[in-house]
Amino acid sequence: MSFLEPGPPLRVKICGLTNPVDADMALAAGADALGFNFYEKSKRHLDLEAARPWITALAGRTQRIAVVVNPTSELLTTLRESGNFDAIQFHGDETPEFCAAAGFPVWMRAARVKDASALAATLRYDTPWLLLDSWSATEYGGTGTRLNWDSVREFVLANPDRKIILAGGLTPNNVREAVRIARPHGVDVASGVELEPRRKSEYLVREFIQVARAA
Repeated sequence: MSFLEPGPPLRVKICGLTNPVDADMALAAGADALGFNFYEKSKRHLDLEAARPWITALAGRTQRIAVVVNPTSELLTTLRESGNFDAIQFHGDETPEFCAAAGFPVWMRAARVKDASALAATLRYDTPWLLLDSWSATEYGGTGTRLNWDSVREFVLANPDRKIILAGGLTPNNVREAVRIARPHGVDVASGVELEPRRKSEYLVREFIQVARAA
């Protein structure tokens, strides 16, 4: 099942993978997509050259999504020409024009949602895939802070042409309620299924996916 194609059922993306063992485990647990972070200040940052062998080996098994924050043109070129990624996720302060000109046929816009105006601003991006994350003045995602799910639900209902991915503070304990309220196309989790940054918990990953799908 493709993470990005339209229609039910709920899709699940496990983000911030840093090693092949966790990647294989997440796929065995039923993840539809895996996210790989190339933001140097992230706790889950990857070096592409070091990770290339095991990311390459995932081809055809999942959708591999590169996560970037205000990337340089050199990084974009490297990621694009590597052939290792099925989509890119812009998670910084990139403009609509920048994202559209980056050269990736499939791309997702992630937004840190502070208020209603931040939600409205996501509609300026010419992509159907919008990932809504919680607001932080100091970090670009992965904070473990949750969104206002009622606001997300209103946004989902008002924009049926967009595929909304819900992120921000999701865990196995709250993802059922989050999905029932917000009704997103998919959910995205990083810190909520970790024992510590860079190390996923098999129990938490399996529990998260099962609970999310059951909702």
